[in-house]
Amino acid sequence: MVYEKLRLFSGTSNPPLAHSICEHIGKPQGEIYTQRFSDGEIFIQVKETIRGLDAFFIQSTSSPANDNLMELLIFIDAAKRASTRNICAVIPYFGYARQDRKSAGRTPISAKLVADLISRAGATRVLTLDLHATQIQGFFDIPVDNIFAIPLFAKDIEEKNALMDDVMIVSPDVGGVVRARALAARLHVDMAIVDKRRPAPNVAKVMNIIGDVEGKHCILIDDMVDTAGTLCGAAEALIEKGATKVSAYASHGVLSGPAADRLVESNLHELVITDSILQPQRILDTNKVRTISIAPLMGEAITRIYDARSISSLYEDS
Repeated sequence: MVYEKLRLFSGTSNPPLAHSICEHIGKPQGEIYTQRFSDGEIFIQVKETIRGLDAFFIQSTSSPANDNLMELLIFIDAAKRASTRNICAVIPYFGYARQDRKSAGRTPISAKLVADLISRAGATRVLTLDLHATQIQGFFDIPVDNIFAIPLFAKDIEEKNALMDDVMIVSPDVGGVVRARALAARLHVDMAIVDKRRPAPNVAKVMNIIGDVEGKHCILIDDMVDTAGTLCGAAEALIEKGATKVSAYASHGVLSGPAADRLVESNLHELVITDSILQPQRILDTNKVRTISIAPLMGEAITRIYDARSISSLYEDS
C-alpha cells in the first residue's frame, strides 16, 4: 500500500528501530540534517518538502534524556514551520514518566511539563508504548495512543515454554498488579505479587511474596527496568521461596548504572526487553538480555493513525 502523504523521520536516539519501522511500513526514511554545535545546541533541517503532509518523528527520550527530548521538540518546531498538516511524535520510550505526581513537598510533576512542551511545540498527536502511568495521557491536550507490549510478551512466553503448567506471572510490586493480571489472563496461568518497599529512588527492598511459587517458573513482568535492583531482588526472593527458575519481561530496558553487573550476578535466567531503547554493548555482553522488536507493532499503529483506523484492536483480547 502506498501512503502518499505519510513521511517517516528518525531522531538520533534509536536509528535501528526507526529503520525497522520504515521497512515494515514500506516507506523510505525521510531525509533530515541534524547538527550539534560545539556548545551542545541542536540544529535540524528537514531536507524535503513536507507541506500539507503527515510527519511521524521516531524518537525515544532515553539517555541522554534531555538531549533526545530537545531534539524531538526542535524537529516538531521545524515541521510546524514547514506547514506540515499533522505532526505525530512517535516516542517508544517516554522519559520523565516516573515523575507523574508530587511525591513530596516542593517537587515537580515533570511528566506534565514534558507533555506541555511537546504539545506547545506543535505536535498534533503522540504515539508511545507502555507509559509508566497511564494517567499521563491526560497530561496532554492532544490525542495520545498508548499501545502495549503484552501481546508480544504473551506470544514469546508461549513459544519459549512448551509446558505452561509450571509458569506463574509475578508482579514485582503492588503497582504492577494490573499489568501482571492482564498477562496472566492471556496465558491462563496463576500470578503472584512481590511486596516491596522503596526507601529511596532506585533502592528497593523485598518484604514478602504473596502467592505460592514453589516449583514454578516465575516470570516477572514490568514496564521498565532501570538499575535492575527490583528485579534482581525479586528473583532472589522467589528462588528462596522455591521457584525453580525466574525470568523477566520488561517493555523498556533503561538499564543504567549498576544494571549490567547486577544482571550478571543475579539469579535471573533471562531478561527480555523490547527495542524501544537502543542498548549499549555492555548490556548485550551480559548474555542475560534478549530483545524482541516492537517495529511491526509501532509500524502498524502508525499506518492505522494515518488511515484513521482503530488502534486498540492491536492489543485488546480478541
